[in-house]
Amino acid sequence: MSIAKDDLLAIPQITVYFISLFLGTVIAHHIVWGRRRGRLPPGPRGLPFVGNILDVPKSHQWKTFYEWSRKWGDIVSVTVLGHTLIILSSPSSINALLEKNSAISSDRPKMIVARKWIGWDHIVAMEDYGSRLRALRQMVAQYIGPRVDTSTLAPLLEQESLKFVMRVWHRPDQLAGEVRRSVGSTISMVAYGYRVESDTDPILEMVDEALQTISVVATPGATLVEFFPTLERIPAWLPGGKWKYIAESSRKLLESLINDPFEYTKKQMARIFNSKASEGSSIPSFTSVSLKNNESSENELLVKDAAASLQLGVIIKSVATLRSFFLAMMCYPEVQRRAQQEIHSVVGFDRLPCLADRKHLPYINAVYLEALRWNPVTPIGLPHRLSQDAILDNYLLPKGSTVIANIWFILHDPDVYNEPFVFKPERYLSSDSTERELDPRAYAFGFGRRVCPGSHYAEALLFLMISSSLAIFNITKPVEDGVVIEPNTEFTGGSISLPPAYNCSIKPRSGGAEALLTSLIGESERI
Repeated sequence: MSIAKDDLLAIPQITVYFISLFLGTVIAHHIVWGRRRGRLPPGPRGLPFVGNILDVPKSHQWKTFYEWSRKWGDIVSVTVLGHTLIILSSPSSINALLEKNSAISSDRPKMIVARKWIGWDHIVAMEDYGSRLRALRQMVAQYIGPRVDTSTLAPLLEQESLKFVMRVWHRPDQLAGEVRRSVGSTISMVAYGYRVESDTDPILEMVDEALQTISVVATPGATLVEFFPTLERIPAWLPGGKWKYIAESSRKLLESLINDPFEYTKKQMARIFNSKASEGSSIPSFTSVSLKNNESSENELLVKDAAASLQLGVIIKSVATLRSFFLAMMCYPEVQRRAQQEIHSVVGFDRLPCLADRKHLPYINAVYLEALRWNPVTPIGLPHRLSQDAILDNYLLPKGSTVIANIWFILHDPDVYNEPFVFKPERYLSSDSTERELDPRAYAFGFGRRVCPGSHYAEALLFLMISSSLAIFNITKPVEDGVVIEPNTEFTGGSISLPPAYNCSIKPRSGGAEALLTSLIGESERI
């Protein structure tokens, strides 16, 4: 099922004016807000009762927030039906509130549709801050966190990177599908010991649909029920209730996505136990290892949710970043040439890059960082909620406020980055005349107590797929009838921002590269 914003906003906007007049809770919020307005951060003036509901766009919100920050400063506030939204647009304000004050800023907003009705509150990224979230994060970190030596996963990651370039070689016109399949297969192996065998794998299909849904429903202001909880009582068949049909379908999908691969792993473990097969007959995974360490029913629920969180989180970040990388290589051939020269000088044409090469390939690492920054996958991150009043730069940020970090603006701020809209990996390499610019990882993977616990693994995977692709291929704009086709570079506008669909020409960059591919055919088939 595809999901459209119009389905979630089924009540005409003008109706909001009339409903709001009769909702005492909204009026009460308005009165309280009015008394405290003088202490709130500045922002666009709203309308009586409904506030800024017509000012907050449903798509590409970061662009509007950027314009607001230019007019009102790094800390902006708006109200929607009595609810306060705080928008932070500077490293200093984000650091002060989401890092140093993470004890009161690590919760999530209610997100009635996403969390309560669909069930995304089972996923680490959507869980409220508390003991359960800490347990989930610790479980993931113990397996693939920053303190875990990535060399333990190196053989799997390197094998999957090899399979990726082989499939792209054979099907260059199916790049987007191969990116999706390879990333999905790799993380499914890590999370569940499950190998994706085709583009139409049911797990991949469910992931696609789940991410499409969350990109819409996690966007602040996307659903009126977030500001009108009374709409929960409206039957699904009445105007304004259609979102319930969507939520119910999405809930069943997410439950299957959480349960099905988990049950697959449990069945594999039982098969090995019952047949007394060797451990080598099954692929060890986060799920199998975590279940063996603790077989309690409570731990089983944690493992199930942690595994799904790991899979979804890595797929979101890695697929979008890889697609951005290929788009950038088409648009910036000089970057591609410099990256290929570095790989050739370190690795040659006798093999593909491996994780051990990473410390010797600073420009490739810089290409990866720039792919993160160029168009951040989550341009405004996921919203935070204040669990108590906070003071920031002498402004009052009321308890219960939704806090949004405009990551996109920070990563495109001309005061922070030179030529921010240009793909320039060298910005992260210091020289005698220049200093390194801000590392985008400080913003791309979350803040404070909500930093992505799987980022260490995602980085290793992205490094290998980027470096292997550059080692083997020339990535150029397609040519049709002698005319170069310019790619569309307008990224999607939801809470997850993806590159547009594009075609590109992908060919082995030399005879040596093609000879290497030919020599690796047998190895890739044995994996």
